[in-house]
This record gives sequence, C-alpha cells and structure tokens, in this order.
Amino acid sequence: MIFDPLKITKLVSSCKLAMTQLERLAALNQQQFISDPDKIASAKYHLIVAIEAEIDICQHLIAKNNLRVPEDYGDVFRILVEAGVFSKELLPDLLNMTKFRNRLVHIYWDIDDQMIYEILQQHFKDLKRFLAALSAIIA
Repeated sequence: MIFDPLKITKLVSSCKLAMTQLERLAALNQQQFISDPDKIASAKYHLIVAIEAEIDICQHLIAKNNLRVPEDYGDVFRILVEAGVFSKELLPDLLNMTKFRNRLVHIYWDIDDQMIYEILQQHFKDLKRFLAALSAIIA
C-alpha cells in the first residue's frame, strides 16, 4: 500500500493518545464512571477522536492507492477489506464502530451513559485490532 508516512504517523499517534485516555477510563469501576459526568464526556470525546482517526487513516489509504470512492464512513472499511488490507472477520466490528461514532456525533442526546461504559468494557479491543491490522501493512 502507498501512503504518506508522516500523515499516517500523525493519525496513528492521535488514535493512540485517545486510546490511552480511554484505557484509563475503562479501568474505572462502573459506579466511578457513571457518577462522574466529566469522565463520561471525556470518554465520548476520546471515542470520537479514536474512531475519526481510524476513518481518516482509511480515507488516506483509499485516496493514495486510487481505490473506489467510499459511499459513507462505513464504506471505507469495506473498501479496505476488498483490497485485502483488513480481514472480513474484522469488518462487522469496524462497521459497528462507525455506527457508534455517528450516534455520538449526530444523536448525542440519546446515548445512555451505561452504553458508553459497556463500549469501553466490551469493544475497546476493536480499536486495538484495527491498529494491529494496520501495522501489518505500514511496517
């Protein structure tokens, strides 16, 4: 894959920084997290940053490699699965991550704080799996 190393480094760095903060928040017990609106807001922000960085990485790879134009954010992951960059097994989790990002950004008033905690506990690994798969192609 063709890519701009500086751009990818900046995007991966942004993603990892957000993930570091998310790991710190995920280490809290449920009561500590749910009872603190600042922690909830921080988690929402860092989830948006991490997911946006992953989408931006995909968009960069698509553009640099002259792959088809994505129809939406979820399609960036489909395109890179088609190109053999990511496995088909990872795709459903990446698509769910994008749907969740859209909820955070566009339907922010209708997100239960418990849902944020559950995302941190159960789906944080999806962000890590993306970066692991990415490292195989940019190494």
